[in-house]
Amino acid sequence: MKPVLQLAAVGLIGIGLWKLAAIFLMPLLFFVFKIGLIIGLVMLAFWFFNKKNRGKEDTPPPAA
Repeated sequence: MKPVLQLAAVGLIGIGLWKLAAIFLMPLLFFVFKIGLIIGLVMLAFWFFNKKNRGKEDTPPPAA
């Protein structure tokens, strides 16, 4: 009976630590995700507007 109780105790401690880590780590993960999303959107805007401005400069001159 002792191994079963030890397994149950380890399981309960593991679940408790998981819940405790989730309380502290989930806001941190969401914060990192939001920062990454904002940086990605800014990079996408720079790429999009720079691409539009270069439209006619990249085309080669017509062959005569």
